[in-house]
Amino acid sequence: MTVSWKNIEAAAEAIRGGVVETPWVQSRVLSQMSGAEVGLKLENLQFTGSFKDRGALFKLLSLTPAERARGVIAMSAGNHAQAVAYHAQRLGISAVIVMPRFTPSVKTERTRGFGAEVILRGDSVAEAGTLAAEIGARRNLVFIHPYDDPRVIAGQGTIALEMLGAAPDLQILVVPIGGGGLIAGIAVAAKALRPDIEIVGVETSRFPSMLCALQEKEPRFGLFSIADGIAVKSAGRFTLPIVRKQVDEILLVDEADIEQAVLLLLEVEKTVAEGAGAAGLAALLRYPERFSRRKVGLVISGGNIDLPILSSIIQRGLVRSARLVRLVLRMRDAPGELAKAAKCIGDMGANVVQVSHQRIFTELPVQATEVVFVLQTRGPDHLEAVVDALEKEGYRVSIQGVQQD
Repeated sequence: MTVSWKNIEAAAEAIRGGVVETPWVQSRVLSQMSGAEVGLKLENLQFTGSFKDRGALFKLLSLTPAERARGVIAMSAGNHAQAVAYHAQRLGISAVIVMPRFTPSVKTERTRGFGAEVILRGDSVAEAGTLAAEIGARRNLVFIHPYDDPRVIAGQGTIALEMLGAAPDLQILVVPIGGGGLIAGIAVAAKALRPDIEIVGVETSRFPSMLCALQEKEPRFGLFSIADGIAVKSAGRFTLPIVRKQVDEILLVDEADIEQAVLLLLEVEKTVAEGAGAAGLAALLRYPERFSRRKVGLVISGGNIDLPILSSIIQRGLVRSARLVRLVLRMRDAPGELAKAAKCIGDMGANVVQVSHQRIFTELPVQATEVVFVLQTRGPDHLEAVVDALEKEGYRVSIQGVQQD
């Protein structure tokens, strides 16, 4: 089976009512920031939190009665697992999901909650995939690949139908790339409707598998990425030819770009995106000249981010924007000095989060001490005013941890 416009039309008809027709939202703030006219397709609002619902459901619906009776197996670190488990449960199909053993417990428990048998093996999705193939062959299960399957690709392509239905004058679609199932489906559908539309893919610089495959280069990978949903080491045999033919460009983004995008979506659009889901916005902000004055559609592909990671992104973002800072004050080791410094900070409207007082492990003279204040401020200008006030009081002040974007 190839992936064609007719396949995607069939997928749209088949999954209608079984998945969410997710919102299309115009973003004034992101448009102002980027110089483009920006709209967001919020696939993070699917029931299982990602676009994977579409392809998983269309694949499951295509199974014969005999295949349904056999049951299915999939490998995944999260989104595909939940999508297959949820829709298999809805359709009365037994499902086995092999997940890497270090998959966060929240993802494994959600998958079990949909009635799937979860097996934790291997240190990566690739290792989990090898085991899934072995188990599938031994137990005669139908394998549901996360991206390299024509019906899965066709299901993901239904996103483009909805985007161009809501905004038919879009000029560029920006899509995250892992194995390529999402962008392949979107590209086939979008180019069929609008041959002049541009399709731009986004990979992380740590996992540039598709770009390297297109350039016929040997890829070099990082150990991990905050965008784990697109941290894939090989392009699919079905997806690669489609991407080569239909995708106009692939851009690379770094981890800091993705962190910034996750935080912006949370703060500006009040929507939670996982790292992979924010990759399109990361590219828009890193390469503004590429999209300036164009009508751009971003696919926010998923929102299944672990809370500890989200918390770290928020805290690191506050540091980058100088809203959370660490000041080191050198002062006399005398009664009242700490209170005097704290009062000065309070009078300037900064909030003290933490104080640590260092007397012993220091090279300062015996009658001097070092005090570290962690403060909440309103941003760089407010921080500068606080530091000026402290220095006028005679304190030597240094700022630690502030990173300017």
